[in-house]
Amino acid sequence: MKPKRPYVVTLDQVTIHRSGESAEITYADKAVGPIDLKIGPQIEGMTIGEILEAWNDCVRAMQKSADEYVHVAVEIPRGRPQIEYQERANQWTPRGSVLRCAISDENFQPIIYIDDRELSWTEFGRLITTYAGWGMRIIFVPDDRLEESPRIEIREPEGK
Repeated sequence: MKPKRPYVVTLDQVTIHRSGESAEITYADKAVGPIDLKIGPQIEGMTIGEILEAWNDCVRAMQKSADEYVHVAVEIPRGRPQIEYQERANQWTPRGSVLRCAISDENFQPIIYIDDRELSWTEFGRLITTYAGWGMRIIFVPDDRLEESPRIEIREPEGK
């Protein structure tokens, strides 16, 4: 199950436990992971309701920031490397947020080519985990048209 983002809640939808200068907020909805809300020394004088309101204020601020965010997908120009190897992480990582790839297979296992570099399915999987928590749209195009953004139609495929 895909984890849910935290959302504004009431006291009957969460449990709150104090831990030092933090509060652990656990949603009854198991699709939302536990939250460690760092408050500081003022937590001593706060009621559970005030802690909850502080958390809900954080959620509202995160949602406002998300609503105002304008995403610009950066595509690396042709001839420049789209991916780079990170020694410390021992994996390839994207340099931008658009990847032009070609797909092949060997013994029914996908092989992904980026910048004429062959990546196994595992290597490609590790590369895209750089964007864990994001979404992804995959648009299949002929391998000689990787530079083009095709027209997209939202409809059911014909004949299926």
